[in-house]
Amino acid sequence: MTMAGDEKDGYYCSICGGIPPDKIKTRRILIDGKETGIDHLEFILDEVKKLHLTDEEEIVAEIMKRVRVFNYVPTKKADRYAEALLREYRQQESQ
Repeated sequence: MTMAGDEKDGYYCSICGGIPPDKIKTRRILIDGKETGIDHLEFILDEVKKLHLTDEEEIVAEIMKRVRVFNYVPTKKADRYAEALLREYRQQESQ
């Protein structure tokens, strides 16, 4: 793969125009038993953590609101996403 671009304009493959694998920042988590990529997950969890929320429903609502900005969340799977994302939030919180 031949990489082109820079910090200002972004990096891309000079042959296909795609994102170079080493530049992909999408974290993968298990949702409903399937590995699913969530774009900007670290940023989202950090931002929700800064709110210092204690109510689990509020935490989930804030995480889901932010996740939907960067990712498609199927309506039928929203509860499964919420469970998995809360689990990730709790794991990051305990570190």
